[in-house]
Order: sequence, then C-alpha cells, then structure tokens
Amino acid sequence: MTLILAEPMLTDGTTLTAGDAMASPGPQVGEDMVVDLALSVLIGAGVRHLLVWDEDGRCAGLVTRAQLTAHRSGSWYAESTRLRDVGYDRGPFTASDAPLPHAERALRARALDASPVIDGDGYALGILALPH
Repeated sequence: MTLILAEPMLTDGTTLTAGDAMASPGPQVGEDMVVDLALSVLIGAGVRHLLVWDEDGRCAGLVTRAQLTAHRSGSWYAESTRLRDVGYDRGPFTASDAPLPHAERALRARALDASPVIDGDGYALGILALPH
C-alpha cells in the first residue's frame, strides 16, 4: 500500500499557498547600504536575516548575519562595501501563489532556511521560513 499525502487545504477546499503561510518581512534595507550598518540593523532588530531591495524597491534577496560577518572578516573587505557587493541569496524567490508543499520542498532542495515571498511584480510581501 502506498501512502499519498494530501496537500494542506483551507476550509474552503483550496490548497494552502506560500502567501497563506508567510510571516512579516521584518527589517528591510536597500542594496546600497554599507555592510557594517546592515549588520547593526540586523543585530539591533534581533532577527536572523534582512530583506534586501533594489533601487526600484523590488526584492533583491535575503542576507543573513553569517553572510555579513563572513564577508566582513575577508581581506577584501572595506568600510565602504555595499550589500550589493556581498554574496547572499538572490533568488529565485517564492511566488505568493506557490502551493505550500512545493515552496517548502524548494527551500529544502536549495538548503535555505527562509525565502522572500514576492508578488507578480517582484515586490516582497513576506518571508517563508522553515520550522526549526
């Protein structure tokens, strides 16, 4: 006998989506912010990651404390280094209408703890994070 897991459903019979399960995006910074300031924002807010947006306000990625600290400790680091010059997750991001099980599998496959949830125009709506 094969066990087939059903996709999580809402009370109206529709499948749960990433948009249904996302959390608030939390602190957001522009990709032109210097690394030291972004690290200060992240530590001050007590969060694990910052949502980064581009010059048009669209989602550019998600950066973690570990990524900022690692970059800052490198010999190439300068106080004027901007987030756009740091290696962080730049996508693909999670569409708000993606079925939740598919979005979770994609995060696991890419070994990510979290992903920005975006609308059709690339603007961040929230964060989808795997449980710890």
